[in-house]
Amino acid sequence: MEALKQGTDALFILLGAIMVLTMHAGFAFLELGTVRKKNQVNALVKILVDFSVSTVVYFVVGYTVAYGTHFFVGAESLVQLSGYALVKFFFLLTFAAAIPAIVSGGIAERAKFWPQLMATAVIVGFVYPFFEGIAWNQHFGVQGWIKAVTGEEFHDFAGSVVVHAMGGWIALPAVILLGSRANRYRKDGAISAHPPSNIPFLALGAWILVVGWFGFNVMSAQSVDKLSGLVAVNSLMAMVGGTLAALVLGKNDPGFVHNGPLAGLVAVCAGSDLMHPLGALVVGAVAGAIFVLMFTLTQNKWKIDDVLGVWPLHGLCGTWGGLAAGLFGSKALGGLGGVSLSAQLIGTGLGVVWALIGGVVVYGILKQTVGIRLTQEEEFDGADLSIHKISATPDREVSW
Repeated sequence: MEALKQGTDALFILLGAIMVLTMHAGFAFLELGTVRKKNQVNALVKILVDFSVSTVVYFVVGYTVAYGTHFFVGAESLVQLSGYALVKFFFLLTFAAAIPAIVSGGIAERAKFWPQLMATAVIVGFVYPFFEGIAWNQHFGVQGWIKAVTGEEFHDFAGSVVVHAMGGWIALPAVILLGSRANRYRKDGAISAHPPSNIPFLALGAWILVVGWFGFNVMSAQSVDKLSGLVAVNSLMAMVGGTLAALVLGKNDPGFVHNGPLAGLVAVCAGSDLMHPLGALVVGAVAGAIFVLMFTLTQNKWKIDDVLGVWPLHGLCGTWGGLAAGLFGSKALGGLGGVSLSAQLIGTGLGVVWALIGGVVVYGILKQTVGIRLTQEEEFDGADLSIHKISATPDREVSW
């Protein structure tokens, strides 16, 4: 029976890893559909190559930073417990690789290719797993200190803060240091519209992300005996709450409508194992509202050219999710309890500050050394032709 449980747990978390792996196709198509046609190939290539770099770096360095274990042992050791340690690495890797995928959407259309891969290596190798170890592996006694101060540990079941807020707040300084796209904000005060190039692909990306997210949240239990239908239904409710709020506030705009469910799912990750489904619906609706209002504000008022709105979507909605777990996870609001709003404030704040520091340092150093932005000519031609030497839909065949 023990062998059966080991095999079942390994299969369970492997299926979760595969579902979250598919989310990276969602990231790719969401970005492809949002950017202009001359940058679509770059969106696809970036996500795949970022994932590949993340895999190598997280295997060699990042997983050790977060969990203190490594894989530099014989294969006979790695296959123990049906290879559970390996598939757990695979599952957690897909979370780590989401960080550069999130950043990619913010810096789209004008970022150099190779410097971004350098940033990916540092972020996935150290910046992200450093906080991951604090939140999920008791590193440096921070969780113990939070519990001593507030009575409860910082709770982030599936990564509203550890993954999403981290990615969004790392992206913010990257976007600011990179600067806005050419002619986006004109000298006369006008704003050049860069509408999505392909709404069907944008919608496809959103749907792939939504489906994969149930692996992201539900399989965060990491073993079959901890599986909770509450997590699944809370994810569902937050998703539809975000969708409906974005529909109303976004005035039927399909870009907002398809990012609304993502905002809700970002926010529910932290407390999806604690909330009542009606609480999750409210949390998702608030997140959908945050995304629409803050995306509009950052783009039009503050003139921060965050192409996919990754800071509002992941940074702010992830921050809201960390705090919402402390509110709607409490028994007073129908949750299971065992969570403290003050603990959530401290833990979420630490994650945000660390992400900001990481983003400023990594992208600041890269900007001062190798540069992070395409030349004016390269940006005008588009990243597809400038970096990859081909467009998404070549106008004619070329004979050599």
